[in-house]
Amino acid sequence: MFKRRAYDDLLRWKRESRGARALLLEGARRVGKSTLARKFAEREYAAHLVIDFSEASDDLKMLFRDYRADVDSFFMYLQAFTGVSLPRRNSLIVFDEVQRFPPAREFIKQLVADGRYDYLETGSLISIRRNVEGIVIPSEETALRLNPLNFEEFLWAEGEDQLAAVIRASFEGNAPLPEAIHRKAERLFREYMLVGGMPQVVGAYVAEKDFGKVDKVKRDILSLYRGDIEKFGGTDALRIRRVFSTLPGQLARHEKKFVLSSLDSNARSREYADAFFWLADACISATCIGVDDPSVGLAATADEGTFKCYMADTGLLICQLFADNAETPHELYRDILLGKLEINEGMFTENVVAQQLASNGHGLYFYSRRDRENSANTMEIDFLITAGYDDAAGRMRVSPIEVKSTKRYGAKSLEKFKAKFGSRVGVRYILHPKPMQAEGDLVRLPLYMAHLL
Repeated sequence: MFKRRAYDDLLRWKRESRGARALLLEGARRVGKSTLARKFAEREYAAHLVIDFSEASDDLKMLFRDYRADVDSFFMYLQAFTGVSLPRRNSLIVFDEVQRFPPAREFIKQLVADGRYDYLETGSLISIRRNVEGIVIPSEETALRLNPLNFEEFLWAEGEDQLAAVIRASFEGNAPLPEAIHRKAERLFREYMLVGGMPQVVGAYVAEKDFGKVDKVKRDILSLYRGDIEKFGGTDALRIRRVFSTLPGQLARHEKKFVLSSLDSNARSREYADAFFWLADACISATCIGVDDPSVGLAATADEGTFKCYMADTGLLICQLFADNAETPHELYRDILLGKLEINEGMFTENVVAQQLASNGHGLYFYSRRDRENSANTMEIDFLITAGYDDAAGRMRVSPIEVKSTKRYGAKSLEKFKAKFGSRVGVRYILHPKPMQAEGDLVRLPLYMAHLL
């Protein structure tokens, strides 16, 4: 198993919860939830039991239905049925793929109240109507989203732990890396952008260093997602499929805001709302919401009708761009890596930054305004986050982020944003393919530091 930052979150949950709450580990299919849960169970508990509801027998499921009101009998029969002995307060029970059997999720309330074991659930598509219908979602459940590997985790997978540590130290110390190390970090970041962060894909790349073979693994994952849309999308399956298939084209647009009329000239937001929710709940996409009046508490002025829709994993986005071909050869990926192929890198660069911000727990927001009468009000800010600001005694401020895929660019939008919103604004960031450079509250960071914001 690759080293995952989420492992520390699991340790924190175990230490702080002490059995008082279950943990729901949710995320996209093939993002590594089951692997992480099993490894955590093996390493951190004297005993564990994994119940995979994608293959659990009807007899086992019957225990959950018949003994809801008799927890003592439930555990006696469960241990007899599975042949696993579970010592009290030092055992973990994992409900894997819990969305396949919602009654087990509802049972968490009684199990946590009983207090003798810890409980970890894993699931995908955890909130769609089909997977919650007829059950009471337990309030004793804490959710943790597992994202694809971010760049730091990709470096760990590549055995580049020292480089990851040096990048982090450079960011925290506000000091650029030496040129040779900067070039190495840039090269590896471009590789990461092409490969993405799905564990199975990263594993294939680490083992083979062959983009063509990696592409086949990514295509299998995309096929799995399309199958899920057909199987679980219900009456919205057609709309979900339309949104999913057009994501690369939407991101290739200059402004990148999602235009519903590109799906259907008569499309309305209310008709497609469930489709976007489905893709976000499946952790296939990541929605970035426009903000009308940026301030701390970005959600307060968010405009749900103005949004950008990114792929949760950039490697899958690149694969989907070439989906019209039966396969994408290693040579094509190599040409992209070396900058020999004319392609809209801006869409990939912005998507990979969105992926890094999401992996760090940030909600995705942006600011965009067009004013034909006053150009000072026309600006495009790719992302907004909130962070402590030293010049405001550490109080939270809005930090605007511009993403640049080329080395030649301007920063007028950041200047306009500062002029318009004044004291609300903290550190302004430009993420670009160049070394770090700080100019007062304007900080230019190499793209490979995005995961540290």
